[in-house]
Amino acid sequence: MSDSKKILDAWDAYSDEHTDLDGWPYDDHAYGRRASQRDADTAEAFEPLRYGARHLLATAETQLAHLPETNVQSRWVYQLGVLRDALDRLDELHKQWLVTRDALPATAKPGTPDFDDALAEHHTESWSYLDDWGTHGKALREINTAARKAPSPLAPTPTPAPATGPDRRAAARK
Repeated sequence: MSDSKKILDAWDAYSDEHTDLDGWPYDDHAYGRRASQRDADTAEAFEPLRYGARHLLATAETQLAHLPETNVQSRWVYQLGVLRDALDRLDELHKQWLVTRDALPATAKPGTPDFDDALAEHHTESWSYLDDWGTHGKALREINTAARKAPSPLAPTPTPAPATGPDRRAAARK
C-alpha cells in the first residue's frame, strides 16, 4: 500500500509537469507510455498483497465490529466497502486476464507485442481499483492499530499491587 502511494505521488508530479491547466498532456505518446508504466508498477506493487487481501479485509471487519464506538472513525466502514468492491472487481479482471492470456497465440510470450499489449490493457482496466487500494488501504492498518489499543472485554482491569511492608533488603543493609 505504501508502494502504491509512492507510485501515485510520482504520477501526480509527472502529470502536473506534463499537462496543461486543463489536464491535457503536452505529448500524448509520452504521457500514454508513462501512464502504462504507472499501471504496471501499481499492479506489481499490489501483487504481494493480492492473495491475503480478503483475509486482511475480514480481519479488519471483525476488529471494527468489536471496537467501542468511541474508537471508530466514521470513514472506515465506507473505506472497507470500497476495498471490498475493488477487490471483487480485481478478481473478475484477473480471471478475464487469464482467459485472454490463454487465448493468445503460442508465440505470445512476455516481451512480445501480442503479450505485452494484452497485459498493458489488463493493467489499464485494473488501475482504478488498484488506486482504490492505494488510497483507502491505510484504513486496514488504522483499524488494526485501534483494535490493538482498545481495552479488551476479556482482559481483567489491572489493579494496583497491594502495599507491602518495609523492604527487608533495605532493613538488612542498615
